[in-house]
Amino acid sequence: MQPRQLLPNLTFLDLYPPTADAAREVLSSLSAATPHLDPKYFYDEQGSALFDAITRTPEYYPTRTETRLLREHARTMARTLDTELTIVEPGAGGCEKARILLDQWQPRGYMPLEISRECLLDATRQLAPQYPQVQFQAVCADYSQALTVPTGHQELPRLVFFPGSTIGNFEPVARRTFLADLRQLAGDDGFLLIGADLHKSPERLHQAYNDSAGHTAAFNLNILAHLNRRLDCGFDLDAFEHQAFYNEDQQRVEMHLQCHRDQHVRIAGESLTLSAGTRVHTENSYKFSVEDFSRELVTAGFQPLSCWLDDEALFSVHLARAA
Repeated sequence: MQPRQLLPNLTFLDLYPPTADAAREVLSSLSAATPHLDPKYFYDEQGSALFDAITRTPEYYPTRTETRLLREHARTMARTLDTELTIVEPGAGGCEKARILLDQWQPRGYMPLEISRECLLDATRQLAPQYPQVQFQAVCADYSQALTVPTGHQELPRLVFFPGSTIGNFEPVARRTFLADLRQLAGDDGFLLIGADLHKSPERLHQAYNDSAGHTAAFNLNILAHLNRRLDCGFDLDAFEHQAFYNEDQQRVEMHLQCHRDQHVRIAGESLTLSAGTRVHTENSYKFSVEDFSRELVTAGFQPLSCWLDDEALFSVHLARAA
């Protein structure tokens, strides 16, 4: 599939996963011994709006903390990099944090990769006219596709931008693989700028994932609403309840949807029953120490350059180069 030219400095490549592939993946996940769903299914247009609402709640510290760190240290980062760049951002969402880098770095190119087509198109159509000197290459794709997409501007080093502590959504083995994939995406002369959430009290974490306004609960339930809209599964959202808690043994926050009565749904042409009491695991959010996460970067083939923390040591932003 060829990219479409939407604006003089904006192309769009649509690699949105086919419905049949998504249906088979969802059926397999929900039929597993531990039913689960991939967090990527949170993000349709409604899910992206709900996550934006979460980031504005007083309880949810990661977004505002990381944003402040990026604003305060972007110029220092630019001096450390000291080169023209193409920024590649898997899971770009609405590209809000990338705007900080576009303002202060003035890169040659920017490639946001995002599974929510509407969110991606809205964001890049607004941004591209504001930065006419930047070549925008928007790609609608999930992570597995994103890491194999040609990035263009091959003559320039690439900086892979992965903010938000999304890296904490991956199980340890999958995280090692994904970080190694980011190293491949960056290339031998590239860089990685990545956010990682840090250890803190279980009480603080509980509040962050159970906000008083109920946005996180609505976001969690929207994964079923999204699947209903996309795959016509027939989930009754009233039969499910949001659960989020800190698993101290695993050092992660877990999100689940607890099923209160039998649910009979149809996916990929097959019937599936989720019995009352079933918990569908929708997301993990692992927490790190700076030292442990830096070691993971080294294992993946990066050389850590700098790390920035806020005054409360809630969150960390790491800059590394390909080793």
